[in-house]
Amino acid sequence: MSVQVWCQTDLGLKRQNNEDSFLLDPDLGLYIVADGMGGHSGGEVASQMAVQAIRDVVFESYEKDSGIRPQQLLAKAYSIASHKIYDKSLFTGDLKGMGTTLVVALIRDQKIFIANVGDSRAYLLRQQGMWQVTEDHSLVNEQIKAGVLKEENEKKYLQKNIITRSVGFEKNAVCDIIERPLTYGDHYIICTDGLSGMVTDQEIFNIASESEPDKVTSLLIEQAKANGGLDNVTVMYVDVIETKE
Repeated sequence: MSVQVWCQTDLGLKRQNNEDSFLLDPDLGLYIVADGMGGHSGGEVASQMAVQAIRDVVFESYEKDSGIRPQQLLAKAYSIASHKIYDKSLFTGDLKGMGTTLVVALIRDQKIFIANVGDSRAYLLRQQGMWQVTEDHSLVNEQIKAGVLKEENEKKYLQKNIITRSVGFEKNAVCDIIERPLTYGDHYIICTDGLSGMVTDQEIFNIASESEPDKVTSLLIEQAKANGGLDNVTVMYVDVIETKE
């Protein structure tokens, strides 16, 4: 199995700066989506730093053929990225308090490893439905898990944009990591909350399942903007295909 990947980012309709960043690196099997936060240019700086740091760590590991397991490599990369962002924020006044969400997909040994911090998401799509495979590190999700808030009221929750874990806001960042086999016919959508906060899961599934793979990202972004476009929106679409001999 191998993958084809498309990604697109958009400013949205209300923001002046795009604080999202992404990376497609087929040679490393590395795919990243990040949504920065922070005053002035802090969010943009944090997301760009995170993407670069993750790539540097992965590249160095495979250049040296270190033999480190993908899960250990991702945990190390997240830790290094968080340290770099946190340290930079301490010495640059207008970057104080910056941080970023970060979803990383790493393809190795016919498996996909997905790491996550924050409320950007990865979904798994199959013919019969769609499932969120990452867990939001957000106040609203904590309230839902505690039974304080019902899931159907999530969109109305006034503090829905508050995240409880990010990369760089604190010095150490611990990521969740899931591992799945690469399976023909599986599709993954990795996105910032500019999509998931504006478009329902059912809408995402309908658009993705009814569209050509190379059109999915642009159509989802169009829908996010049609629904209000309140935030920057980045959408990555991963299509697992059979490798041609």
